[in-house]
Amino acid sequence: MIQHVVLMNVAAPIVVLVALRYVPNGLWRSWHGATAVQLGVFWMWHAPVLMNAAMSSHTLHLLMQVSLFAVALWFWAAILTLPASRRWAGIFSLLVTAKIFCLLAALMIFAGRPLFAIGMGMHDGEGITLADQELAGLIMIVACPLFYISGGVYIAARWLFELDAQTPRFTS
Repeated sequence: MIQHVVLMNVAAPIVVLVALRYVPNGLWRSWHGATAVQLGVFWMWHAPVLMNAAMSSHTLHLLMQVSLFAVALWFWAAILTLPASRRWAGIFSLLVTAKIFCLLAALMIFAGRPLFAIGMGMHDGEGITLADQELAGLIMIVACPLFYISGGVYIAARWLFELDAQTPRFTS
């Protein structure tokens, strides 16, 4: 879970911010597609059958991490390049994403039984326990608001500063 959080919520936005000048001009127009695809890929990999397969295979696990990072790059690039007149879309997208990710986190915390196979080839053969699943859910439920809501606050602040800069100043 920590790998997911770092790749999708730390590394991807940092890479986008550092490489912002190389992001295609019109990429912001795909913000709704980027949001939908990121949510879809995230939920797809967290379907028990795929998560079990990914945790049992180094190749599938790598594919899962790479695909999650790739869609996160697209998502953050689309969100962070929105023009000032569309900043609302970035805030909306971040809030929706946070809610949907937190829904999975809550499901993992309160399921009462393991959603994923016990005894998968992880942790030196120990497998995933209910406690592991609950801890992963807790990590998610802390990370989601921290990163997505903070991203929304950052975009809102930029928007307000840009609006303030456009406001005519009256002197007496």
